[in-house]
Amino acid sequence: MPKIHVIHENDAWVEPLREAFAELRLPYEEWFLHEGHFDFSAAPPHGVFYNRMSASSHTRGHRYAPEITAGVLAWLQSHGRRVVNNARALQLEVSKIDQYATLARYDIRTPRTNAAIGRAHIVEAAKAFSGSFITKHNRAGKGLGVRLFHSLDALKQYVDSDAFEDSVDGITLIQEYIRAPEPYITRVEFVGGEFLYAVRVDTSLGFELCPADVCQVGDAFCPVGETAPVSPAARFRILRGFDHPIIRRYRQFIAENGIGIAGIEFITDGAGELYTYDVNTNTNYNPDAEKEAGLYGMRAIARYLGAELRRIEVPAHARETLVGSV
Repeated sequence: MPKIHVIHENDAWVEPLREAFAELRLPYEEWFLHEGHFDFSAAPPHGVFYNRMSASSHTRGHRYAPEITAGVLAWLQSHGRRVVNNARALQLEVSKIDQYATLARYDIRTPRTNAAIGRAHIVEAAKAFSGSFITKHNRAGKGLGVRLFHSLDALKQYVDSDAFEDSVDGITLIQEYIRAPEPYITRVEFVGGEFLYAVRVDTSLGFELCPADVCQVGDAFCPVGETAPVSPAARFRILRGFDHPIIRRYRQFIAENGIGIAGIEFITDGAGELYTYDVNTNTNYNPDAEKEAGLYGMRAIARYLGAELRRIEVPAHARETLVGSV
């Protein structure tokens, strides 16, 4: 029988989804794509494939997980399998440059951004900014590597020091500093291409914004100001009745780029201008915020995947193909 196949590299992030599958009695299998072997000459099994590969996999010792996932997704799609967050979605997950270029086609504003490879070129690229700016990794996830600078001298001291942290793909982004009137960003969640809810995130503890309770805040550099710290549990609050024209543009963007499930983050400056700066196709949810609001992202994902599974028509003669060591 066909089942839901969850492609991932982080057990902790999948645990709430396992609970939701059990609650709804949905058949599923996990493909932990860190290492293994695959017979790409064979036909893949039937079912629905949910790609949860993360741009931050290298921070957990899974350096090449996105690369093998790209191959697996190409294989699945070549056989016409239903893939949620497909190969195009993975491309966007691992490259913020690609994200920004694609968002621009949908009239979605992003912060002014330069890209550089090499320490000297990072400093040179930052000369284009007259005010404060931040650096971030092109391939990162969770906001890791985000640092705020108010001068070129401060940046030069950093890139010339042992503290400098290069992006795993070698590309550092230099981005204009968006000064928000309050230290908050907004994250808009979509499941099945439809708006689920928006959550306000307090950034005063730093900018590692993975909302899962298993994530730890390790970056003290916040690109939206500095205020008194708050407890991790209070950082996330689901917004009741959130409605904004940006949702329509986000929906079109994800629908036309192979994305079924995502969280998209934006910041608003003092003039009310909205800037979108991150697309997370490997989205997680904060359990405390969801409990308070009575809304549950992983349950919504499980219901959506279950509905997609019921749409699958498997030919009578088809047999499931075993995939080695997944």
